[in-house]
Amino acid sequence: MNEKMYNLDTQTDSLNAFEQWSKKAVWPAYIGCLWAVMYAVFVRFYQAAGGTIGLPGQYENPEALQMASYVAGVLIMACGFILISLVKPLGRVVPNRVPFIGGKNIHPLFILIPTLFCTAILIVHGISGMITKSLHLAGIITIQFTDWTSLDVHSLALWSLLFYEPWFLIMGILSGLTASHYALASGISLRVFRRSMLAYLIFVCLLSIYYVFAIILKLA
Repeated sequence: MNEKMYNLDTQTDSLNAFEQWSKKAVWPAYIGCLWAVMYAVFVRFYQAAGGTIGLPGQYENPEALQMASYVAGVLIMACGFILISLVKPLGRVVPNRVPFIGGKNIHPLFILIPTLFCTAILIVHGISGMITKSLHLAGIITIQFTDWTSLDVHSLALWSLLFYEPWFLIMGILSGLTASHYALASGISLRVFRRSMLAYLIFVCLLSIYYVFAIILKLA
């Protein structure tokens, strides 16, 4: 085991307030799972069944939209349950029933890399979407929504700003808090954790800024 990455002798009193809280807090995983399941069922599966609330217009290919909503719902629900696994032994040790590798420890990076990747996508999607939709509603930019035969653009922008994008942002925050708990509970050293978290936060901020300007420049 790499001593630079792991420190099994880390004392609880060396953790700052956030780290102490994060190491003990498992509720973000459960709330995140509930948040994902509710969105999957009441939004994506509802739209897959032909529901039109939140879709103020007529899509060019309704069947394609319904299938995309169904697939998205399944993936979102799966991601919610994956968050639960990060606060359970399943996220650290391969189940014994798995042939050849059962009972072996799972390297934290094997879990953290995809989790943090998805977290970044969720947060950036939410932040950039809320900013650009706000600019659109303020009349500063004009967003073109393609693949619609008819559309109330103002209503869709409001739905995005007040409902869809906040869901992405909150889901990303819950996912990030769960990843933080997993990292600390897995024995990763504080030095690695703190440096990685700082670098990650800077990366997410820069990526959000990039996407906002990319959208604005594309519309210019």
